Amino acid sequence: MKLSKTIQLLFIALSCFLLGFSFNNNIHPSNDSDDFVQFEADTLLAQLYKTGELWLPFLKKETLLTGVYAIPAGGDDPQSPHTMDEVYYILKGKAKFQAGEEKSEAHKGSIIYVKANVEHHFYDIDEDLEVLVFFSRKILKEKEEEKK
Repeated sequence: MKLSKTIQLLFIALSCFLLGFSFNNNIHPSNDSDDFVQFEADTLLAQLYKTGELWLPFLKKETLLTGVYAIPAGGDDPQSPHTMDEVYYILKGKAKFQAGEEKSEAHKGSIIYVKANVEHHFYDIDEDLEVLVFFSRKILKEKEEEKK
C-alpha cells in the first residue's frame, strides 16, 4: 500500500510532535522555587541514548538551560548558532572544535565558552563525544521581552 505525500508528511509531523512531547517530559520543570536538584550524568546519557537524538535538555530555569549532547565517533555536529551564550564541558571523547575562525582540540576535561550567535561546531570526532552543555537564557529572555 502506497501512501500519498500528504499522508506521509502528516505522519512525519505527528511523529515529530509525539517525539518532542516525550522528549520535553525529560526536562526538569521550570520551578524557580527549587533550591536544589541533583542529576547523574550516566543516567542522563542513558536517557539520551534511548531517544536516538544527539541532545537531551534536563534542567530549564529562567536564566539557565542545561543538557547533555553526544556525537558518535565519525559523526557530524549539525548545530547552528544559538541566541544564547553557551559553555561546553567535555565529559568523554576527543574532537576538534571551531568557533568563528578559532580552532581547538576538545577532549575530556575541556571547558569551552561560545558567545551567542557565533558559528561553531565539533568536527573530526575521533572518539565518542559526550558533553555537558549550559546555555545562558538571559539573552533569549531579553529578546523575547523586546518583542512584546
